[in-house]
Amino acid sequence: MHILAFFVRLICRINLILGHIFSWFSLGIVLVCFTVVVLRYFFSTGFVWLQDLYVWLNGMMFMGIAGYTLMKNGHVRVDIFYRPASDRRKAWVDLIGSLVFVTPFLWILTSYSLPYVQRSWRFMEASSNFGGMPGLYIVKSFILVFVAVVALQALAMVLRSILILTHHEELVPESFRYGEGG
Repeated sequence: MHILAFFVRLICRINLILGHIFSWFSLGIVLVCFTVVVLRYFFSTGFVWLQDLYVWLNGMMFMGIAGYTLMKNGHVRVDIFYRPASDRRKAWVDLIGSLVFVTPFLWILTSYSLPYVQRSWRFMEASSNFGGMPGLYIVKSFILVFVAVVALQALAMVLRSILILTHHEELVPESFRYGEGG
């Protein structure tokens, strides 16, 4: 059981670090968007690549922090039954939900997006806008980053559920316990 707890801690630490790194993209988005607005309305000029940049940063940020958001229970959920439930019932819901809903969703997303991303890399795809940024293939690769971080966090949820259902709650990291932000 200590090995399961180690992997829960490791996965949560990875998503915590990624969450903190990608949250800085929001500052970049604001600064780039502000620059686009100032250039357009005060200097009557603009750059398409700057517009691409803040849209791409936004997409990469949200796909990169998806696992962190799942760890912090930030995704939309119907809480009328979950919130008042006992830790064991929450563990069952998370275990079944991860296996029945998250895993097939990630499988389908991977199946459909992998050829799309591979094709983008083969062509070294760039923005379709004239004067836009190169490297769209990198942005499209973040679909697979999304799959990876959500899959890791779903695995951590399954392992946490196993720890709780086998009466090893004390091995669950503080920050990932029910009722304490995770």
